[in-house]
Amino acid sequence: MKYILNAFRSIAAVVLLALAVGCASHIEHKQNMAVAAGFKVITPTRPDQQAILARLPADKVTPVRYHGKLYYVLPDLPNNQAYVGGPRQYQAYQQLRLQEHISNQNLMAAQMNESASMNWGAWGGWGMWGPGGWY
Repeated sequence: MKYILNAFRSIAAVVLLALAVGCASHIEHKQNMAVAAGFKVITPTRPDQQAILARLPADKVTPVRYHGKLYYVLPDLPNNQAYVGGPRQYQAYQQLRLQEHISNQNLMAAQMNESASMNWGAWGGWGMWGPGGWY
């Protein structure tokens, strides 16, 4: 019975975590990662900056050449802002995304390991033997 309760708790924790992550906006998550990587939040003031911002896809970091320099821009169109970084900040952003991906993979592997190591015989089953013989 203890194993069943532990399994239920583990599953409930995973479901709650998934709900919490799902509630946060995907774009907000990208914005937070961009700030953590050193991107600056700017408000375009010139017409050419506003035109560039309007052309960018809303949910991805896009390289932009502006006055001969390379910038990486994540637009926040509803707030008329942009998260802007250079090559170093973009590299840090990519590194954060990779670390998050690896972390998520490790979490899934740990959950699968936990599930696989459960003693399913504690359910009161017959193991590999059933009432009619070997399964």
